[in-house]
Amino acid sequence: MPKYSTIIFDLDGTLMNTLDDLAISTNYALSQNGFPTRTLEEVRGFVGNGVRKLIERAVPENTSVEKVNSVLSCFHQHYLLHCRDHSRPYDGIIDLLSELKKRGIKIAIVSNKPDSGVKQLNKEYFAEYIDVALGENEKAGIPRKPAPEMVYEAMKQLTSTSSLASSSTLYVGDSDVDIMTARNAGIDCLSVTWGFKTREFLTQFGATKMIDAPSEMLEII
Repeated sequence: MPKYSTIIFDLDGTLMNTLDDLAISTNYALSQNGFPTRTLEEVRGFVGNGVRKLIERAVPENTSVEKVNSVLSCFHQHYLLHCRDHSRPYDGIIDLLSELKKRGIKIAIVSNKPDSGVKQLNKEYFAEYIDVALGENEKAGIPRKPAPEMVYEAMKQLTSTSSLASSSTLYVGDSDVDIMTARNAGIDCLSVTWGFKTREFLTQFGATKMIDAPSEMLEII
C-alpha cells in the first residue's frame, strides 16, 4: 500500500505555470484604472495569497478600497477570458498525474485562485485525473489558504465521508502559503522548486521535503 492514498495539489506554480496570464491580467486591470504596470518578477512576488491580495500588492501604496475593488473587478473580468492564453502544465505533470491515477491515489486541487478559474483550468487540462478542484469562493464561506478548511473540504469530497485521514494525505505546493496550509491542516507537505518560489525561500519558511522535478514525487510516496 502507498504511504499516501490522497494527494492535494496547489495549482499556480505547482501543476501549472500561470504567471504570464496572471501578470497580463494584473497589468491590464492596473492600466485600465490609471495605475503603472508591474514587472513579471514583481507579480511573481505578489501571488500566493489570493487575487485580492495580489491586487492590493500591485496597486500603489495608500490606494483607496474603492479603487482596489475597481482594479480587482477589472482583473476578474479579464482573467476569466484569458486565463488559458499562456498557462500550461509544467513538464512531467501529466505523466505524474497519470501514474498516480493508475496507482489508485485520489487527487484534488486546492488553490487561492478564484474558484471559476480553478475549475476552468482543471476541466481543460486535468479532468481525466483530478475529480475535485476547489478555489477561493467567498460565497461558500470557506476561508482561503493558509486556513485548512479548503483542504478539509477537498478531503471530504474525495472520500465521501466526514472522517479526515490526515496521516495518508499529502499536500503539494510551491510557496510559504502551502507550507502553512499543510501545517494548519495537520498533514504532510511536499514543496516543489520549479514554481514561483526558490529553494532558498522555501527553506526559510520551513520546507522539510522538496523535489526538483515531478517524477521525484513517485519516490516520496
